[in-house]
Amino acid sequence: MTIARKYFGTDGIRGRANSAITPDLALRVGQAVGLVFQRGEHRHRVVIGKDTRLSGYMIEYAMVAGFTSVGMDVLLLGPMPTPAVAMLTRSMRADIGVMISASHNAYEDNGIKIFGPDGFKLSDEVERSIEALVDSDMSAQLSKSGDLGRAKRVDDVRARYIEAAKLTLPRHLSLDGLRIVVDCAHGAAYRVAPEALWELGAEVIPIGVDPDGMNINREVGSTSPEALIRKVRETRADIGIALDGDADRVLIIDEQGHPVNGDQVMAVVAQSWKEDGRLSKPGIVTTVMSNLGLERYLASIGLTMARTAVGDRYVLEHMREHGFNLGGEQSGHIILSDFSTTGDGLVSALQVLAVVRRRQRPVSEVCHLFEPLPQVLKNVRTSSRAAMEQDSVVRAIAEGERKLGKDGRLLIRPSGTELVIRVMGEGDDLKMVEAVVDSICAAIEGNSTKVAAE
Repeated sequence: MTIARKYFGTDGIRGRANSAITPDLALRVGQAVGLVFQRGEHRHRVVIGKDTRLSGYMIEYAMVAGFTSVGMDVLLLGPMPTPAVAMLTRSMRADIGVMISASHNAYEDNGIKIFGPDGFKLSDEVERSIEALVDSDMSAQLSKSGDLGRAKRVDDVRARYIEAAKLTLPRHLSLDGLRIVVDCAHGAAYRVAPEALWELGAEVIPIGVDPDGMNINREVGSTSPEALIRKVRETRADIGIALDGDADRVLIIDEQGHPVNGDQVMAVVAQSWKEDGRLSKPGIVTTVMSNLGLERYLASIGLTMARTAVGDRYVLEHMREHGFNLGGEQSGHIILSDFSTTGDGLVSALQVLAVVRRRQRPVSEVCHLFEPLPQVLKNVRTSSRAAMEQDSVVRAIAEGERKLGKDGRLLIRPSGTELVIRVMGEGDDLKMVEAVVDSICAAIEGNSTKVAAE
């Protein structure tokens, strides 16, 4: 049985800044994490990065107090992408890496992501150990006055990450002649992404690079690509690259202004790596949300596609357990484990650019390897998740699966954060898919009030 966790969700700790994520919680998390990862007699160290949210200062300094109070030295990286923090945790031989970010959420939210010394996110077991300490009296475990940690800012880390990102490309490959619009969502990559692309030879047109603490992800970034689409068309750029607030996901815009989601990006990288013999296994790992069109395309070139629950951590767990080096989500979290221990929006975009440069074809051709099947997703607000288990809902789902047959699929799952049941249908016949999804939604709605009354 899975034990519910109090603070940690599927991607660290996240909530409204100064309400759910308070200085007191941040301090206690710092102390708890520091105690859990104190192993051996060496001088322990932690690296802390953040995005550009106003609340980042508050959380950062509270965590510094927590870590130093249990004897850990702290290296402050400033605004850096999540994958950069993961990479620097390993390369700087830190015991812990911390990223302060709420990813694609609005500035009012913030969060704490924690990486172990190997640069990977923590296991459920370790997170539960940390939670137990957070809610306990840690006063007896605090360091003596002479053993307190020190904290300092380090300034050369941006160049280290840029160089690491550039080294993921084939040797001597240049982006000379490519006009690239990059949207950094006023977030963590607002300096490193434009610099890396410029150093590789591209003509760079940056947007979303003026953070003020409150504009992160506001009408910019991978979840709001309209500004990028307009800029790509206006400047007649070859490609648009949209990152999210902490730069662990990417959305590509082709030269015509059409979005290219994570499924198409994975298809491009999978085909290229298969040709080059770089796939560690003949297949990739995605989630249940990835389009059936991707699965069919991969099968046509001799590759398999394993599906996991929604969440990049589940993709990565499957990749590590079964030896895959390529995986990701439709939303744009692409994990290239040869280069990174987490999703990396910039590195994923560079892999696409490498294929564009090698093929000498426009992005609209390179990044359109399959036709996505019509996909219909509807959310049904319900008073109880038990509505899914009612006989009439079970019958509606069985009937829907029968109608779609082997050429389609259904996915019905409760939201992990609200009382909503998500109903997704996919198939070659859009009208059929819509009818099936509507039928299941109606059955759930019809049973919701019944369940609530019982």
